[in-house]
Amino acid sequence: MKYFKSFSESLLTMKDDDFEEMALRLFKLQADANPIYKAYLRARRTEANKVKDLTDIPFLPLSFFKNNPVFCGKITEDSPFFSSSGTTGQITSKHYYWSEPFYQEHAKRIFERFYGPLEGYHLLALLPSYLERRGSSLVCMADFFIGETKSAYSGFYLYNHRDLLDTIQVAIEDSDRKILLLGVTFALLDLAEVAIALPDASRLLVMETGGMKGRRREMIREEVHGKIKTAFGLEAVHSEYGMTEMMSQAYSKGEGKYELPPCVRVLIRDPHDPYCYQDNKTGGINVIDLGNFHSCAFLETQDLGRWDERGKLEILGRFDHSDLRGCNLMVN
Repeated sequence: MKYFKSFSESLLTMKDDDFEEMALRLFKLQADANPIYKAYLRARRTEANKVKDLTDIPFLPLSFFKNNPVFCGKITEDSPFFSSSGTTGQITSKHYYWSEPFYQEHAKRIFERFYGPLEGYHLLALLPSYLERRGSSLVCMADFFIGETKSAYSGFYLYNHRDLLDTIQVAIEDSDRKILLLGVTFALLDLAEVAIALPDASRLLVMETGGMKGRRREMIREEVHGKIKTAFGLEAVHSEYGMTEMMSQAYSKGEGKYELPPCVRVLIRDPHDPYCYQDNKTGGINVIDLGNFHSCAFLETQDLGRWDERGKLEILGRFDHSDLRGCNLMVN
């Protein structure tokens, strides 16, 4: 679509005050250019030209990505897409995207906004199950980040835990960079069971991406983070919140409380009334991701959340009736 490039460029210079105008403009574009979203709006009897506020916008349930090509324009056999993980027999989501380089650079800008230049890190990615299938947006992002660190210590790991622990130890002794251990939750717990205390863990940053995938019993966040902190001698465990259907990520530097990048906004909907929004209670998470200018930027998730007193987003798990997602960690 002709507006893809211009909208991607506008994300580079947007300010917080620009969000609502850009979101409403993108809504009108997608209401016309995205056949699936257009049909959904018709079924909801929503006239795009009458939408004047973000709370008037209908959010597309993520389940639509499982059976429909949610994209602005035509899809061909060669159209690239990311696919979600799933247990055997599950229908996985497909998120068709405009440009892999855009996704990678966009993810890098968001990460560096919160954590500083990637060249200041050795990045060790512990992502079994994601590496063992094709189409993971998380692997695509991690692979790009690994290259951007320009570090010989950076790389992917599957189940070779001893090699990973040895690399962490050598990197700490041989360099003054920080070590970022990015891992799927069940794999980090497996690693924690064989980890040995590090003489200096001050430069080690452990970031979990969620995901038990039937490998372990579901655990609350405090228990998961407690095990990881004890194993490595850490004060906090960081987290990444993302999903196949999004182009952007949010990050937590501890306690499972997330900061959002400028291109993302979250609305908390009443769990009993999807058309009512609330600021001070627990409810369903609706996401506006302007990075999704090519597909649908207005997503109704099955995650539960709330705002804390500091304005950070706390992810509280999922609605009981929804299937478990790969990028989710159940918490109190």
